[in-house]
Amino acid sequence: MLVRAPHVKVRHIGRFDERIAAHLDGIAVAGEAGWKCCETALATASAGAIFTATVRAIEDANEQGVDTLLSIAETLPSARTGLIAAFGWVSGQELKGLVSGLLQSTSHFRRMVGIASCAMHRVDPGKHLETAIVDPEPSLRAKALQVAGDLGRDDLLPRCIGSLGDPDAQCRFWAAWSGVLLGDRSAALAKLIDLGREPSRLSRNPLQLALMATELSAAHSLLVQIAKDRGHGRELIRSVAAAGDPSHVPWLIGLMSDLRFTRLAGEAFSWITGIDLAWLDLDQKPPEKVEAGPNDDPHDDDVALDEDYGLPWPDPEKVARWWHENAHRFPTGSRYFVGAPPSAPHCAQVLLDGYQRQRIAAAYWGCLLRADRIVFDCAAPSWRQRRWLERGR
Repeated sequence: MLVRAPHVKVRHIGRFDERIAAHLDGIAVAGEAGWKCCETALATASAGAIFTATVRAIEDANEQGVDTLLSIAETLPSARTGLIAAFGWVSGQELKGLVSGLLQSTSHFRRMVGIASCAMHRVDPGKHLETAIVDPEPSLRAKALQVAGDLGRDDLLPRCIGSLGDPDAQCRFWAAWSGVLLGDRSAALAKLIDLGREPSRLSRNPLQLALMATELSAAHSLLVQIAKDRGHGRELIRSVAAAGDPSHVPWLIGLMSDLRFTRLAGEAFSWITGIDLAWLDLDQKPPEKVEAGPNDDPHDDDVALDEDYGLPWPDPEKVARWWHENAHRFPTGSRYFVGAPPSAPHCAQVLLDGYQRQRIAAAYWGCLLRADRIVFDCAAPSWRQRRWLERGR
């Protein structure tokens, strides 16, 4: 997914957004014929078809079309991603009246879409969020708990703490996640750590935020436990990066000689030091006969990209030499994130010119440093992100 790719910056997202906008403009110019094409594509009910049709219906103020698409997405969960993305794509002006109607709907799903729409545009749903956070429907509760953290609603921290024992797993997760973002370093943080140690299919890594929110000395103890539970593999490398302790850099450099971990270890090294390996010529050519991502076999169903796709291949000797000459800049006992201790100005700079994974972490650091701060949405359309950055949001 482009917005979580390790080699992508906001300008790259902008180029992709421009291509999407051009295709949507072509459908809009086609008028009725364009809408007919959208309706025909809905036979597949794919996320892309739903996204395109929903954007057109909203921008054309086609109330019947929007209602039909909402009904399709409510019936087919696989279509929901496309529908919700469309509400995030269009301008806030085009959602006036539409979202307020969704927030007052008797349908749990439509209220969830309304709350998600507000969150993507970083608009507070107000009392509707407070009502949804205690709703009997788990999916609506979970979304409300997530949005409470995203929008910096620290007044809802007691609700998040009270939901840590929710019978629904997603609700427990978002209650802990948002509780930490909203300033709790006790019950919510403990729950987030517990969730991170359990096998799960959560949409985000609980341990990354937990390590960022934990004091450095306590983070070291947590890393020891992660190594004991998970071994010295990918999860531990990601956790070391999140903790930001430069004392682990020599261990990362050692892993750069292992083809299984070399690129991820390089990313973790950059995550702590702020060094762009390719820019400083600290990388090397990819080794021969390394399989990465989909192959040409038509019978192989695995079409997923290598999760390290786009990362440079570090040269262990060059990196070790650089560290020997520069380690004094990163004293042990201090935490570093992309080359500097986490601070509001530094995180703002990372949001401006960092890579996507770094930018996402910078958005969360901003909230960890100030609990009432809105989480910067690094997945928003690029033009909206630039506007927020210009406003210092």
